[in-house]
Amino acid sequence: MEVENHKLVAPNVKQMHCNKKSSLLPVTDTIVIHYTGGGNAMSSAQLLARADTSVSAHLVIARSGQILQLLPFNVKAWHAGYSSLEGRQNVNNFSIGIELDNAGPLHRRGQGWFTWFNKQIMPDEVFTTVEKGRASYWHSYPSVQIEALVEVCRVLKRNYPIRYIVGHSDITSRKLDPGPAFPWERFHDLLKE
Repeated sequence: MEVENHKLVAPNVKQMHCNKKSSLLPVTDTIVIHYTGGGNAMSSAQLLARADTSVSAHLVIARSGQILQLLPFNVKAWHAGYSSLEGRQNVNNFSIGIELDNAGPLHRRGQGWFTWFNKQIMPDEVFTTVEKGRASYWHSYPSVQIEALVEVCRVLKRNYPIRYIVGHSDITSRKLDPGPAFPWERFHDLLKE
C-alpha cells in the first residue's frame, strides 16, 4: 500500500467520487477513527459522498478490509464536527477521518441483538461490556478490518507528520465512536510491529 497524489494505491482500495467543495489541509497531524453507524461500508460511503449532505470522511473501511477512499488526504473532510485536540479547535482543519463499517451500539430483543436500523447481528459479532452496572452491547470489529486500519495508519504515518491517532469520542463529548468494542490495545500493539 502506498500514497500517490494524496490517494491510497493498493488492490483492496477503491476510489470513489466525492465532489464536496472543501479547502486544502495546511497540515495533517491527526487521524480520527469513527464508526459509520450504517448498514454497510458502501451505503455509508455513498451517503458521505452525496453533495446534499454536510458530512464527509477520507476513508471508509469495510468489515472485509476493503477500503473506499472518498477524498484525497490533503483535502479537508467534515467528519469531526465541533471538536478540539490539545487546545486546538475544529479538528477537521488538521486531520484525516477514517470511518469503520460498524453499527455501533446494539439493543437486545429476546435472544437477539439488533442495530438502531433493526438489522439483527449474530452473537459472534457482539461485544458486551458493563456500564453503570448494566450490560451494554456493541457491534464488534473483525480482525481483518483492524488489520486494514493498521496498514492504512502505517502508510499515513510514513507520508504525513501524524502525531495523534484518536477516536471521535476523544475530541468531543457528544460522540461515542468508535465505542468500547474498538480494540485500542490490540490496535496500538499491531501499529508498533
